Amino acid sequence: MSMNGEYLRVTPEELARALEDPEWAWDFADEAQDRSAEGDGGRFFSTDRAWDLLGFLLKRSGFPVDVVHGEEPMPGAEDWGYGPPRHLTVAQVRSAAERLERLSYDELIADVDQAELDATEIYPQIDDTASLDWAREAFTPLVDFFRTAATAGHAVLVWID
Repeated sequence: MSMNGEYLRVTPEELARALEDPEWAWDFADEAQDRSAEGDGGRFFSTDRAWDLLGFLLKRSGFPVDVVHGEEPMPGAEDWGYGPPRHLTVAQVRSAAERLERLSYDELIADVDQAELDATEIYPQIDDTASLDWAREAFTPLVDFFRTAATAGHAVLVWID
């Protein structure tokens, strides 16, 4: 089994409810994942195993928002896989979407060297910089996900599962 980066777009009202009732949030997220597995990926998104590499690349670029782990803790939430979920506010989602729109994956991987990758111990381990391109498949839909969330005025729940 692998560790996956998971995202759920929520309205401001749903975020408020999630922060008050983390169990409701868990059930809501679980239902969204089920709908996504059935072909309705509307509000749920996963970067699969690319989350850690994307986090490293975005942090390295000076990205203003932690879109991989979330910025704000969800008080009282239980472990959703590998720790409790976090969230991004509507303003943080908007900021992330604006920056992602101006950032290419080629820019993210430019000048990354193997020593840097080895020092960070990225999951899953990357044996050479030539293999960095595999996460492009997760980056492009991540950009789309945040664009859609920002356009809808949504916040985002984030967790590693």
